[in-house]
Amino acid sequence: MSATRESSIHGIWTSRWTFILAATGSAVGLGNIWKFPYIAGENGGGAFVLVYLLCVAFIGVPIMMAEVMLGRRGRQSPINVMIEQVKVVRAKKVWRLLGWSGVLAGFLILSYYSVIAGWVLDYVVRMAQGVYQGATAAEVEKSFDQLVADPYELILFHSVFMLMTMVVVAKGVNRGLERAVRILMPALFILLLIMLGYAINSGGFEQGFHFMFDFDFSKLSLDSLLTAMGHAFFTLSLGMGAIMVYGAYMPKNASIAKTTITVAGLDTLVAIVAGLAIFPIVFANGLEPGKGPGLLFVSLPIAFGNMPGGQVFGTLFFLLVTFAAWSSSISLVEPAVAWLIERHNFSRLSASALVGGMVWALGLLTVFSFNLAKDFKPIAGFNMFELLDFLTANLMLPLGGMFIAIFVGWVMRRRAVKDEMSMKSFGLFNLWIATIRIIAPLAVLVVFGFELYGRFGG
Repeated sequence: MSATRESSIHGIWTSRWTFILAATGSAVGLGNIWKFPYIAGENGGGAFVLVYLLCVAFIGVPIMMAEVMLGRRGRQSPINVMIEQVKVVRAKKVWRLLGWSGVLAGFLILSYYSVIAGWVLDYVVRMAQGVYQGATAAEVEKSFDQLVADPYELILFHSVFMLMTMVVVAKGVNRGLERAVRILMPALFILLLIMLGYAINSGGFEQGFHFMFDFDFSKLSLDSLLTAMGHAFFTLSLGMGAIMVYGAYMPKNASIAKTTITVAGLDTLVAIVAGLAIFPIVFANGLEPGKGPGLLFVSLPIAFGNMPGGQVFGTLFFLLVTFAAWSSSISLVEPAVAWLIERHNFSRLSASALVGGMVWALGLLTVFSFNLAKDFKPIAGFNMFELLDFLTANLMLPLGGMFIAIFVGWVMRRRAVKDEMSMKSFGLFNLWIATIRIIAPLAVLVVFGFELYGRFGG
């Protein structure tokens, strides 16, 4: 096997900007829409945003560059990229596990991500039907509780979302993934700007702006720093094979550094604009910004149900969230599909059907953890949804990202890395190498250690 290839058997993005849209689509997801705005407001606003941006710059972007570089050099699924690169540098075979862990992480994440995205699809329908028009807080809360308690409704929308995802993946890189992100991402940006314009005129924009951006260093604790590092890492889709496999389809002449920085910038911009679109609507209606599902599925429906034009803009908002989830989901499943095609000569359709079916079946564990099996907590008090979330987000992703940085920084031949990165500035290349060798792994290790200590030791 050769160390590098000109193109992938699956196809190549037609341009650098298509890769940027695809990678941004992978990075932009449910977390950008509700999690980032909330944690920014609760951890010192502008002070937290500043720390977060530093973490993106010094942890997220360098590791993302390393992952893209590995993918483009190998031009295959993450599993085969790592098998090949390990052979090239004659490293220990244990490094092959990096490819497997990324593919497995994406597989596991999509199994529960699809269920939550199914809730969003359900809310698109409800908003369009005017279910929440004039509804009280108690009525909206009861409606949400009834939704998650009904396994049949959850299975229905989980199935619809998985079908949407696999139809795109089955069509391949150019006719499926590329065509989807070229439509979904511009549509997402347009909807986000429409929602921002709506929020500016809602009467609560100033309060929402201050909630997110007032510099309150008194709220910036050690825990805030760890939250910023963790979110900077997870929001860029690192360590789950998605960025590596998208890198495999990246044109040879595109600059990895410039492209990665653009993706990180767009991902952060979406998160900030989402906050500026959401919180003014929440504050204008005298509501408290809830955390997680409470904000997305209770607070916002109350707000949209009790304001002029709320039915139309509520429907548009949940459509926006659907697009964000959809663009992420296709990147989560692509690594496994690509491997089946390479290793077992599956057609893309049959590989997509098999992987999609397995992910769908695993997703039933998440469905039942909200209703029929909500009291089944097999390990450390976690139900199945919480267990899958903790296993992937808190263990597999940070460790995967850390070892990618170590492999590229310490194990791969420096000349090969330098050739693939094609950085014109010798100083910038050395700074990047130093970052992935020392700064990024140490930072991830600190986040990883403190999260485990906080959950199990403190």
